[in-house]
Amino acid sequence: MDLVLLTEELIKALAVNKDDVSVKEFPSDEENTMLIEVMVSSDDIARVIGKAGRNANAVRTLVQASSYLKDNKKIKINIDSF
Repeated sequence: MDLVLLTEELIKALAVNKDDVSVKEFPSDEENTMLIEVMVSSDDIARVIGKAGRNANAVRTLVQASSYLKDNKKIKINIDSF
């Protein structure tokens, strides 16, 4: 599965406003690294990040584990709201 699509599905599962979720891949300055930018509604940012960042860390862990199985790239996920 594509890592961007996996990230999008995981974030949409957490968000209430699923239509406002935007997930895009950006080029990274570091070699063998993938940068994924997640934008969610300001109403959903607390729910997506979770208490003490637990939800965000869980998403990062799942996507990173999937990357290790597929192409062994380091994944960086930035979560922001609009």
